[in-house]
Amino acid sequence: MPGSTAGPAGDTSTAPAAPTDPGTADAPGRATIAVLGGLVALGPLTTDLYLPGLPAIAEDLVAEPAAVQLTLTFSMFGVAAGQLIFGPLSDRLGRRPPLLAGLVVYTVASIVCVIAPNLPVLIASRFVQGAAGAAGLVIGRAVARDRFEGVSMIRFLASITLISGLAPILAPLVGAQLLRVTSWRGTFGALAVLGLLLTLIAFAALRETLPASARHGGGLGTTLHTMGGLLRRLPFLGLALTSTFAFGSLFGYISGSSVVLQQVYHVSPQTYSLLFGLNSLAIVGVTQLNGRVLAHRFTAGTLMTVGLGTSIAAGVSLFLVTAVWDLGLVAFCASLFVMMGSLGIVLPNSAARALSLVAPKAAGSASALIGTGTFLCGAIVAPLSSLGGKPSAVLLAIVVLCCSVLAATSYAVLCRPGRSTPADAPKPAVA
Repeated sequence: MPGSTAGPAGDTSTAPAAPTDPGTADAPGRATIAVLGGLVALGPLTTDLYLPGLPAIAEDLVAEPAAVQLTLTFSMFGVAAGQLIFGPLSDRLGRRPPLLAGLVVYTVASIVCVIAPNLPVLIASRFVQGAAGAAGLVIGRAVARDRFEGVSMIRFLASITLISGLAPILAPLVGAQLLRVTSWRGTFGALAVLGLLLTLIAFAALRETLPASARHGGGLGTTLHTMGGLLRRLPFLGLALTSTFAFGSLFGYISGSSVVLQQVYHVSPQTYSLLFGLNSLAIVGVTQLNGRVLAHRFTAGTLMTVGLGTSIAAGVSLFLVTAVWDLGLVAFCASLFVMMGSLGIVLPNSAARALSLVAPKAAGSASALIGTGTFLCGAIVAPLSSLGGKPSAVLLAIVVLCCSVLAATSYAVLCRPGRSTPADAPKPAVA
């Protein structure tokens, strides 16, 4: 747990902490960053690579666009469910076995997506694909908790975010180009190949980070007890909900931007992919600034306040330029750019501080709770911008703004210093 230099949990200070094991506080190795960055990137790639092909899927499978969006919704439900499976399993069995099993299943599910004869089969295979792909996402965060503390953890999360952040930048670009030479099925073929490559790389390069002596020996009852203890701690719950609703803003944008930009603002698939990549660049750039500069100069409490305030301001701007003033594409994209940049502060700080409140042997369960909440929120948010049967920039703005307000409210109410337990308490928050 964080040492005596860490601030109160409610203040979410990120001052350097003394590690439980000195060997866990070393600087993140490039090989570890590359492997875990690729694993965490699998989620955004699974979500974003096929987005430019959504209209083609609707045409090919003779389905309504709103029905095709269920492939995105059920993929998110799958990621949420998968984290509840793989996170606790990694606390009991170690990090490697559940990770490798998840990657194998992911590869098989991607192949089923390629050959899906109809929309129900595609939706079902997307659910399995999302659930299996969650292994890399949840275990990657758990490995970060195994190895690092305080600012070192934020730097590590920032480093893998740089890699995983390139995924949403490149995925629509690659997806749009794939559609020039193949059908939408080819995008899922690319994901199957990626899953196979990551399986081989993880098998060869990723070592075990949770020793047998630090693992949970209990079964389902122990897992439920651990998760219940986490949810009863208001600082952890507040940070988890903050992360959840902040991701809701991101998912609202991801799910709605394809149809809004192409059908409301009439941009081409290639232009859409460039705009999508620009906004992803905002997240990556601010995340790196946060991890390499800001986290060393300010407490995470200060950064969270600034990030959440900026997020709300951008959400209000997005609503005004779509619902009140109708200022067009440039103003719409500028507001989204600021919104995405604010998430580069909120997301790594909320995740790092929430994990710092947890003992390493419960890190998988904690990571699962954080990730499950975010993707459940994403699954709920995803279809909202198409309510009424057609895409709407105003609805997208309302969804993004509401999620930003809920994130700020969760942080303000549940993470107040008066309700916090010091992060340097003698006993870990959850054993």
